[in-house]
Amino acid sequence: MRDVTIVEVGARDGLQNEAIPVSADVKVEFIERLLAAGVSALEVTSFVRADRIPQLADASEVATRVGSRPGTRLIALTPNSRGLAGALAAGVEEVAIFAAASEEFSQRNINTSVAGSLEMFRPVAAEAEAAGARLRGYVSMVLGCPYQGEVPLADVVAVTEALFALGCAEVSLGDTIGVGAPGTVRRLIETVGASCDVDRLAFHGHDTYATGLANAFAALDAGVRTIDCSAGGLGGCPYAGPQARGNVATEDVVYAFEKSGIRTGIDLDVLIDTSMWLSAHLGHPPRSAVVNARRKSPAQP
Repeated sequence: MRDVTIVEVGARDGLQNEAIPVSADVKVEFIERLLAAGVSALEVTSFVRADRIPQLADASEVATRVGSRPGTRLIALTPNSRGLAGALAAGVEEVAIFAAASEEFSQRNINTSVAGSLEMFRPVAAEAEAAGARLRGYVSMVLGCPYQGEVPLADVVAVTEALFALGCAEVSLGDTIGVGAPGTVRRLIETVGASCDVDRLAFHGHDTYATGLANAFAALDAGVRTIDCSAGGLGGCPYAGPQARGNVATEDVVYAFEKSGIRTGIDLDVLIDTSMWLSAHLGHPPRSAVVNARRKSPAQP
């Protein structure tokens, strides 16, 4: 059997888009349940301005209460030095920075060029290194942009190389609006992997066109061994449309990988129970095909 690392993004990327407030108590228990399921790497929160993402205004409390866990990667996004300082004060040992591969998206979203965004992160990366924190990078819009359309792979390569040059130990390539298909994902990984160490790449897919699971397999076939996904299919991208599916569901990935002889280290039953528990708090059902199949039928595949 082969092994794969699942980076669970539900507690940050998933919950940040929820319309109703989610308490710190629920977030912490959600994280604890994910850890109990065997998740070994997960996004805890993001240290951003409360007026930008109100759902994550409790970042310090959540990160502090979760603490650090030996052998477990607990990750927080830190868009600037202030956010990094908050994360370090809360005991976070791995932080993340992010840039877009699309020039037009970068200009519209954060009012600066891709090069300008990378310069913004230079001091954050340096301060993280000085503090001994592991640094993760994210590249968004790697397979398409709502404003620009197609994004040249050369641009994805350039941003990925720049993030590694800033000191990132790993870079996650994000199909943010979920327009990828297995063939385009495979070409993406092969192209970026030609100049960057594929063992240090991750793939972050969305399920807008119901290709998220197939794309995860394509990334694996191309050499990636780290997949980002979200329990219950939480989250999504507002740029993909109001009815678009969110992140590819962790349960669907775990079920399909394990059935294919790819070890995730995650207990599917505990994970399903976690998503069903959370859905009761959120007031809507999980978007995972596996969870919904288990809810509708007592038969266990």
